[in-house]
Amino acid sequence: MTKGIIVAGLAGGSGKSVVSVGLAAALARQGKIVVPFKKGPDYIDAGWMKLAAGRNCYNLDPFLMSAESIRESFLCHSDGADLVVLEGNRGLYDGVNIEGGYSTAELSLSLNLPILLVVNCTKITRTVAAMVLGCMKLDERIDIRGVVLNQIGTKRHETIVTQAVEKYTGLPVLGAIPRMKRDIFPMRHLGVTPHQEYEGSDEAMEFLAETATDHLDLDRIQKIMAPIGQRKSVIITKNEEK
Repeated sequence: MTKGIIVAGLAGGSGKSVVSVGLAAALARQGKIVVPFKKGPDYIDAGWMKLAAGRNCYNLDPFLMSAESIRESFLCHSDGADLVVLEGNRGLYDGVNIEGGYSTAELSLSLNLPILLVVNCTKITRTVAAMVLGCMKLDERIDIRGVVLNQIGTKRHETIVTQAVEKYTGLPVLGAIPRMKRDIFPMRHLGVTPHQEYEGSDEAMEFLAETATDHLDLDRIQKIMAPIGQRKSVIITKNEEK
């Protein structure tokens, strides 16, 4: 049975790509068949996801594609996979209007997938719980099942944030990524450098896979993933062929 999850953040720069790419790479190295997806038309992040999983990454863009096309593409390309990792974009609720049209949250409802929420914890502790709680309350239809803390400075920092999140939200903290001393994804004027143009891409992938293995609870993350529905077979009758 194929299971999947969406990796979302509070904003751009939360660490979605670090978690998504690292998670896909770590699970693939366990022998899992991981099919990656990327919300939006971004081909650069999709390239990194493809490198991580060792399989093609497919873009799902609610602005350019109909809901039916998105679901068909999702079910078609996830067929036969063990796990699906879908990287969102921007903040969880960020869309084209005040209702959050075309947002990652809206996509999660369309595909009936739960959320793994990534939070940048730079210079913040207990307030993280308030932000996560706000995401839970803004739209209670959104199925947030776990939290990953990013940019953790010390063990004490991790402990305080973890305890606050779990106490006030009831959600499990399923990982804590330490503050990195260098940029894993090299940046340029258009954003992240494509992996094909980065000489250190293999080294970066190795580092991200090891980081995910060491700092994410891979077993528990797999347990919170949701089963993906079966693709409906289309039967054409002789009358319909005419």
